[in-house]
Amino acid sequence: MAKQNKNIYVPQPIDTSGVELPDSLTELTEQIARNVHEVWAAGRMAEGWTYGERRDDTLKKHPGLVPYDELTESEKEYDRHTAMETLKLIRKLGFEISKQYAEDI
Repeated sequence: MAKQNKNIYVPQPIDTSGVELPDSLTELTEQIARNVHEVWAAGRMAEGWTYGERRDDTLKKHPGLVPYDELTESEKEYDRHTAMETLKLIRKLGFEISKQYAEDI
């Protein structure tokens, strides 16, 4: 790991650019993206945030506090990117991802 100046943060994510994900993980990516949004929204709401047309940190208002299906495509893409990079990291670290039968959640 490179030595960093205490005052300058330089992100150093693990390079997952060479990781190919099988098509079978597309459904999982969307489910993770949806859950990422739900976890984020639940956390914000627990901190007293509510929906607002514009973000206002003082009043704790945020336009993203809506159901996943109501997000703009660019907002969904942000969550999908997070999900995709998480899955790629799991594979890069040598873990396998497989689906097993589960009851409906």
